[in-house]
Amino acid sequence: MPATPRDLPVWQLALASLRTGVPVALLCVLRSEGSSPGRQGFKMVVTPDETAGSIGGGIMEHKFVELARQRLRTGDSSALLRPQIHRREAPADRSGMMCSGEQDVLLLPLTAADLGSISLVVNALLTLSGGYVELSAATGLRVLPNQSLPTFYVYQPGPDWLYREQLGFREQVTIVGGGHVSLALSRVLALLDFELTVLDDRAELPTLEANTYAHHRRVVSYDHLAAEVAAHPQHYVVVMTVGYRTDTQALRQLLGRTREGQPYRYLGVMGSQAKIAELRRVLREEGFSDASLAALRGPIGISINSKTPEEIAVSVAAEIIGVRNAAF
Repeated sequence: MPATPRDLPVWQLALASLRTGVPVALLCVLRSEGSSPGRQGFKMVVTPDETAGSIGGGIMEHKFVELARQRLRTGDSSALLRPQIHRREAPADRSGMMCSGEQDVLLLPLTAADLGSISLVVNALLTLSGGYVELSAATGLRVLPNQSLPTFYVYQPGPDWLYREQLGFREQVTIVGGGHVSLALSRVLALLDFELTVLDDRAELPTLEANTYAHHRRVVSYDHLAAEVAAHPQHYVVVMTVGYRTDTQALRQLLGRTREGQPYRYLGVMGSQAKIAELRRVLREEGFSDASLAALRGPIGISINSKTPEEIAVSVAAEIIGVRNAAF
């Protein structure tokens, strides 16, 4: 089955608990910087007996869980927004951790009045229908469907704080080519919180039909690939078609998008050094600039002497993680 967004179990526990009258508190990281263990958008739901999700773990998370349960016991329905500084020498707001980062953590009790909004969140995450969730000092929790934000997270600090977050996956991967390595890569990426699309120009391809990890599978013409693969700064595109000719066919379309100034976060093609060199030579002769070709990664995957489709998949996924986390 395709992966669901990371936050889905958090909201599902909140929904199920409130429906049965169990009190619930939401913990959410509204801001993070440095080596904070909880990144912006990390969430956790706390009930008297259960938790789902995480705001970073360790002693800091333990203290917030206990604080949330204390407030649930006393019926305190007020929101609490507290900075956490992960340095022992900090004069105030020390978290008890030493990783040198900072994060702002919101503790927001949820009530039966939030059931409608939480149901909308769960549905949006299950169907990938979009919209965003808003947490604010003024209105608490609300959901605005069919809306998009300029960035995935928006945070306005201060007494009238406001936090907005798009619903669904932050990042997308499109694999062009539905063969054996594509199937193995899909299996790995399904663990890594990406919305996954696999495209191929071959109808009734067994490995495409067997790919139950992708959220979207389509048979398309590579001559019209640009219309199928949206250019977006959080879109990762991996080309691994059946051969050199179709790789070139696909790259003409994709590099044309980067030439228009609409780059992908990652654009890579699988193959040997010799094959990639020939691809670059041919595309350069066709008029693609050095700057445009510089956007193309290849051969893809970190160097671990991969042999099998599964090993190649691990190496490519590792490279994508490195790009996502700005490691290289």
